[in-house]
Amino acid sequence: MGIVHPGSELTPTKAELLAAWLPQQSWWPRDAAVPDFQANFRFDDPAGEVGIETFLLPVGNGIVQVPLTYRSEPIEDAVLVGELEHSALGHRWVYDGPSDPVYVAEATRVIREAGAEVTMLRPDGTPIPRRPVTAAVRGSGTGGGNLQVARVLPAEAPDDATGVLHATWAEQPEPRVLAWLT
Repeated sequence: MGIVHPGSELTPTKAELLAAWLPQQSWWPRDAAVPDFQANFRFDDPAGEVGIETFLLPVGNGIVQVPLTYRSEPIEDAVLVGELEHSALGHRWVYDGPSDPVYVAEATRVIREAGAEVTMLRPDGTPIPRRPVTAAVRGSGTGGGNLQVARVLPAEAPDDATGVLHATWAEQPEPRVLAWLT
């Protein structure tokens, strides 16, 4: 379950971090502005230490998928998106999800176990009603091997994929492939 701290302030904001980082990425569409997100979803770190959130951004005729992780301590060998101050949680290091072992393990688990996005909760355990921008995510319940994340959607899993992660959201009622195992 994802714990959310309603009313928290982030400095810089997630949008500001992405606006600075995304244009530098080889998979980001050249000269594209960073738009507001169209949908998002969260996975859960079983240890409760790492926040895992994915943004789906409309760019041109497609969607760009940006998985992020939020950590209270820096880690080595992961791609740093930036740092921010969270008014409830303190200093956070923000990483590109596919470079963070916790994201990779959790996305792989969701695919293998036919998992889904998490239910969002307040710190006291009260469920937060599902928002219209929350994507519905589902793993295939099959697979093994290495996680591959589609950055630009639509995407298709290769023929040798052993498991797939799909999502739908308000603007995309037909399932889209987000990631797969090979």
